[in-house]
Amino acid sequence: MLDILVNLFPYAMAFTMPILVTALGGLCSERSGIVNIGLEGLMVVGSFSAAVFISRFYPILGGNALWFGLLVAMAAGAVFSLLHAFACINLRANHVISGIAINMIAAAMTVFFARTMTGSGNILLRNGLARFSVPVLAEIPLAGPLLFRQSYGTTWLILVVLVLVWFVLYYTRFGMRLWAAGEHPHALDAAGVSVYRIQYSGVLLSGMFAGLGGATILVTYSGEFNGSVSGMGFLALAALIFGKWKPLGVLGSTLFFGFAMTIANASQAEPALQAIPEIILKVFPYVVTLLALILFSRTTQAPRALGEPFDKGKR
Repeated sequence: MLDILVNLFPYAMAFTMPILVTALGGLCSERSGIVNIGLEGLMVVGSFSAAVFISRFYPILGGNALWFGLLVAMAAGAVFSLLHAFACINLRANHVISGIAINMIAAAMTVFFARTMTGSGNILLRNGLARFSVPVLAEIPLAGPLLFRQSYGTTWLILVVLVLVWFVLYYTRFGMRLWAAGEHPHALDAAGVSVYRIQYSGVLLSGMFAGLGGATILVTYSGEFNGSVSGMGFLALAALIFGKWKPLGVLGSTLFFGFAMTIANASQAEPALQAIPEIILKVFPYVVTLLALILFSRTTQAPRALGEPFDKGKR
């Protein structure tokens, strides 16, 4: 059993990190009171933007283009998320409908542009990020093989993002205001703080992190843009609910879903799982997601003002 865990853990971390950073983006948005089910579309935009940049600039920048591509994906995700912010905050549109529109527009737009550029709708990268082992730490018994061998640089980048989000939410003025915008926006407004500005900030952060999540899939295990992120954005949304809108809870739930995805996609590389019918393994992550939401949704407490348009004139 331990051997199976050691063999699958690097794959699990690769699947977990895009879900984790995207869920953290959803956390920032929904803590400010804006429901964001458009995470899937924002991931697609990030993946597309990174693919275009990397494919064009890899001959010039070499391996550095991969890291600059992540920055481009974050910027593209943030800009695209402004559509959702404007619709929900300024136009007071239904948050769920706006999120669905974001997903549909992102998928159609990126595939159209990809077909215009390549003729096939796919953008293939020459090279992705290479795995590496951390010297010395990789030799630590048990923890070394699990955490410090065969990891991607994006894994450590996203873990840094997790720590920063946790610190900002619990120990900074902006974090407290973000919480207040989703719990008691009128109290925040009475204190002289612009609720709209805080909500825009939360949605922009969700776009940045979701864009990074989509690009992370591209430069690690995918290697090409094909117009889809295989439902990772919806898994991130489920992980956000499962994690009770808290950073460490989100970490635990994304690890859970990451392992479920690993069992589905890396089963053929593990002899112990080859006896299980492939169709069962393929649907396993989505069945687990539904069961988790059914079992835990009643005990989760969403931000009180989540999804409610803020009216400055009402108290």
